[in-house]
Amino acid sequence: MTEFKTNSRFERENCQVDPVGEVLANDKDMMMEQILDNINTTPIGQVLRKIASLPEIRKEKVLDVRRQLTEGKYDLDERLDVALEKVLEHLTA
Repeated sequence: MTEFKTNSRFERENCQVDPVGEVLANDKDMMMEQILDNINTTPIGQVLRKIASLPEIRKEKVLDVRRQLTEGKYDLDERLDVALEKVLEHLTA
């Protein structure tokens, strides 16, 4: 099959504009701006902000807990209760 090379001048002339798509994109941008402006005042925004401020995962600790779980040395029920209490205290503080 023959390949045709295009001239950049003609590429620009043949470029079609989609005014409806542009309007929709602008509406989406405005909606996103409103969401970002109001995120700190909404309950879900406050929760997301607190989650984002939590420290990253410590791999060594995760591996240690996994090892304890497989060895049966980790009291899951008690630790889950403590963890849930801490999370709820942190989120409501």
